[in-house]
Amino acid sequence: MTYQTIVTKSRAGLENILGQAGSHGQRRPGAALALLLGVGFSAGAAAGIGYTASLRAEVNQQQAQIEETRRDAQREINALAARLGELQAEANRLNALGERLTRIGQLQDGEFDFDKPLGVGGAGPTRDISKGEIDEDMASLQAKFQASGEQLTVLESLLFNRQLDLNAVPSRAPIAGSYITSGFGFRSDPFGGGRASHKGIDFHARTGDPVLSVADGVVSFSGTRSGYGHVVEVDHGNGYVTRYAHNSRLTRRVGELVRAGGEIAKAGSSGRSTGPHVHFEVWENGRVVNPRKFLNEASPLQG
Repeated sequence: MTYQTIVTKSRAGLENILGQAGSHGQRRPGAALALLLGVGFSAGAAAGIGYTASLRAEVNQQQAQIEETRRDAQREINALAARLGELQAEANRLNALGERLTRIGQLQDGEFDFDKPLGVGGAGPTRDISKGEIDEDMASLQAKFQASGEQLTVLESLLFNRQLDLNAVPSRAPIAGSYITSGFGFRSDPFGGGRASHKGIDFHARTGDPVLSVADGVVSFSGTRSGYGHVVEVDHGNGYVTRYAHNSRLTRRVGELVRAGGEIAKAGSSGRSTGPHVHFEVWENGRVVNPRKFLNEASPLQG
């Protein structure tokens, strides 16, 4: 029942009672006065009850609207939190990619530090930001992240291809922690004296030391050659072939894929040799060349 209905019924009842009171008042003035006082109290109480009910209904409606507004605001916050989580994940991916590219590109330590925040600043004043502005900023940031990620991915692919090219070129020593005992070119023959051409360089080694491939490639020969003893040859697929001689044992067969730094034999003193060492040769397009110039080549995959 509404407030207006209560007031209308109360007014009709009051008019009826007042009519009765008028007719009685002519006969019994005291009874009429008591009747009027009672009617006034009843009418006031009825009006108060109706007004209270109306206020309660209005408060309940306002509370329902507040609760709906709160739920809407919470849904917006949850949506913003989800987008923020996506942006954070993308930022983490870009940081990891940047760190990997920093290592691949052999950048100096500290040149790019992805763990430290960037310094920013600016003069005031500031103002409150609207939800629409937040949505625009997040959309813009997401687009920048996407563009940066695509560019870094392309850069990573280019650097990786460059790595493959570099790692297919002889660029390291065939034995770890060693030193050269005989260089490339003419020298005194260790057996007959006289002058002889040395087609490679010799590295000090102990029998059984691992002999390492100086670049990626495929084993093209694994066996015995006159004067060289037990030999492994690796074709690197770019015009370069490397030869490792005087081994005590061969650990790779023809056709096997080898990686730079991977073991291909055990050092020894087989063939025409005065003692354990590794004889190392580099052939470029069918012509023997001085291996020393390749030993200083830096490959990003080293280490």
